[in-house]
Amino acid sequence: MSEHLMRTALEAAACGWHVFPLRPGTKRPALHGEAACPGTGPCGSGHRKWEQRATTDPDRIRATWERAPYNVGIATGPSGLVVVDLDMPKDKSGSDAPCGATTFAALCERTGHTVPDTYRTRTASGGEHLYFTAPDGIRLTNSAGRLAPLVDTRGWGGYVVGAGSTTPAGSYTVTDDMTPAELPAWIVRLLEGPAPRPVAPFAWPTISGSRTATAALERECRTVMAAPEGEGNITLNRSAFKVGRFVAWGDIARHVVEEAFQGAGEARGLTAAECRATIRSALDSSIRKARPRDAA
Repeated sequence: MSEHLMRTALEAAACGWHVFPLRPGTKRPALHGEAACPGTGPCGSGHRKWEQRATTDPDRIRATWERAPYNVGIATGPSGLVVVDLDMPKDKSGSDAPCGATTFAALCERTGHTVPDTYRTRTASGGEHLYFTAPDGIRLTNSAGRLAPLVDTRGWGGYVVGAGSTTPAGSYTVTDDMTPAELPAWIVRLLEGPAPRPVAPFAWPTISGSRTATAALERECRTVMAAPEGEGNITLNRSAFKVGRFVAWGDIARHVVEEAFQGAGEARGLTAAECRATIRSALDSSIRKARPRDAA
């Protein structure tokens, strides 16, 4: 038992935040899973997950935290909270990689807003949790990187580790103890709107070849970048096949075509490996099937 952790859980519950136990020294729920559910007690009418069992009842909290020094989990959805999680880069060696706080600040500046003032905690890894009250009538769930790189959100279906909890990496501490502000409307709009299509920057490579071949390559690269959602790969395959005949005729070098389509495919959101495989297959097939120029 830990008086400190019990007090932390009770203080969170007094704010109306629904808490549940995390295994001592970890971020993992201490409640049984569905496979091990005894079907008794709180689960008498069916298995209840941590989000359903999270509580603000002081008696239940005392009875739970008297058994072990559990860390404190806060179920964000039932608590009426949305927490913005500003994470740290996983690769500690990449010292130049921006952290979530930096990318979130850049997002705020880009959209013409200041970083909101609200209840804030520092995580064990050195990141930050910004607590906001959820907007009325809108059920926001979790998101990962939707707002910006290393910026996640926790709503319904999610939880955060409460301040006062400790892991081997360090402690969770309050850095701004003000009342949580309402989640800004501009963030709500970003979370509710359609997911932005991942687009990488595209720089045209130096293209040398006949005028007809280079025009065809540029046209088909633009077609790839403008491909509808879910059709990026098939469009890349079709476009690379069309240009392959110019490679077969010696009007343009294969490596020039591959480099251009690789950039266009990645700009469209395809993975580098996916692009390479598709481009190679399409060009091989096109070159093999190309008819002589005078018969085309």
